[in-house]
Amino acid sequence: MGIPAGAGRLLGSGRTADVYALGDRDGHDGLGDGSGGTWVLRRYRDGYGDAPAEAAVMEYVRGHGYPVPRVRAADARPRTDLVMERLYGPTVVEALAAGQLTAGEAGLALARLLRDLHAIPARRSTDPAVRVLHLDLHPENVLLTPAGPMVIDWANTDEGPPGRDWSMSAVIVAQVAVDDDPRAPLAEEMLSALLADCPDPALLTGPDGGLGWATGQRAANPTMSPHEVELLGEAGELIRRLLA
Repeated sequence: MGIPAGAGRLLGSGRTADVYALGDRDGHDGLGDGSGGTWVLRRYRDGYGDAPAEAAVMEYVRGHGYPVPRVRAADARPRTDLVMERLYGPTVVEALAAGQLTAGEAGLALARLLRDLHAIPARRSTDPAVRVLHLDLHPENVLLTPAGPMVIDWANTDEGPPGRDWSMSAVIVAQVAVDDDPRAPLAEEMLSALLADCPDPALLTGPDGGLGWATGQRAANPTMSPHEVELLGEAGELIRRLLA
């Protein structure tokens, strides 16, 4: 699939998608509204993703005041393509590396974003215990923009019990904390702050908690390396220890 007219340079690549600037040197973005330079194209690879479904959730939570980028008519494009507002600012990981915030502050920021998201009623379900879930809310998916933190990458979004979201975020950070990685001490400090601000440890480790679910999902994720899967047991033990 070729890049559409107006697409510019590659801004970044993740495990499943590439992000391109939209707009030429004169600031035209091909969208016909004179807003060149304010949008990006996120294109999923290898059949991954459902851009219209992702866009619908993003617009829904944005309507409730949640900090996500604006999106443009994903249903008018291939299901792999999502045109959204271009954001400026470092990720939480980049801000940590630059000394712009501490690991504890980063953990609290993630916790606040989870709390705020779970205060929004579910979009489809009528069960009051069910909420919109991000299911990939980690430090590389939060950008610190001039307007405040913004949450990106809603490819895994679903509805369900909030404990799944808390558990998934905790497991992702814990995998770094238990790895042979120079960032491990910072990741453990971030994880400690995140878990300390969790409204109820039972969301993760109780009889109906999400920790087992989250580790199972991570283990089955085809983008995970064998080494990352091997870390899941130790990551779960660290989370339980910090919650004890």
